[in-house]
Amino acid sequence: MFGRRTRDDRDASSPDDGRHYSDNSNDSSEQTLTNDEPSKPLIKRATRPRLLWALLASFLLLISVVFLILVEVGDTAEGDVRSQIYFIRLNLANVVPLSYPDAQILNSIARTIGLHDFYHFGLWGFCEGYNGQGVTYCSDPKTLYWFNPVEIIQSELLAGASIALPAQINNILSLIRTVSHWMFGLFLTGACLNFLMIFLVPLSVFTRWGTAPIVFFVFFGALCTTVATVIGTVLGVVMKNVITSQNTLDIEAYLGVQMFAFMWVAAATSIIAWLIMFGQCC
Repeated sequence: MFGRRTRDDRDASSPDDGRHYSDNSNDSSEQTLTNDEPSKPLIKRATRPRLLWALLASFLLLISVVFLILVEVGDTAEGDVRSQIYFIRLNLANVVPLSYPDAQILNSIARTIGLHDFYHFGLWGFCEGYNGQGVTYCSDPKTLYWFNPVEIIQSELLAGASIALPAQINNILSLIRTVSHWMFGLFLTGACLNFLMIFLVPLSVFTRWGTAPIVFFVFFGALCTTVATVIGTVLGVVMKNVITSQNTLDIEAYLGVQMFAFMWVAAATSIIAWLIMFGQCC
């Protein structure tokens, strides 16, 4: 009676003990499952490297957009830094070779009939001016602009005056028009996409479903920028070679160092940003 309780007594006095033990077991299992879920600090710590890479990609895209804007605004205003950003510059100050008799007199006459010392062009228009004075005029910005040196020079000469430009220039005018239109569209598309991706790239850290489309658009923006840069480089080199290959006129052609530097920096940063985002998918 006062001694140790037998097993039968315990069973009789505690009919719900089995259920109680079972409930404890279930509670333990539920607690184990709950503890297996990652906490917010753990998630934040795990995604921090991906977030840093995404922010780096956004920063590179920002650099790309800045340089693409510089490319876009080239040759859109006179007396400004923008007038120093161009694809190619034609120097006609000594259009008559100095080896010709009275070349200096003829070159001075060239001014009086409406010819400027130099012409250069960008994506939206062209600028012209005189040595010693700088740029005196820039055309109004025009969508899908293409540089036609023959038309520009002939339109500025006084009535009755003419100048025989190399035949090779006339032969590549259709090529210049087509290539310039493609370059204009690709640069504008690349600038818009890269600007949009600056804000969307960091979101790829928080959504797996959105990563693939974001990576695709980053790639497409880099592709447009790079193709436009290659087209602009090839166009400038071809025009320079064609213009300087003839000997009848002393027309000098120079590539715009600033424009080409801006283009290639924009293309390089776009490509690196895409490689970073592509690595995030692996």
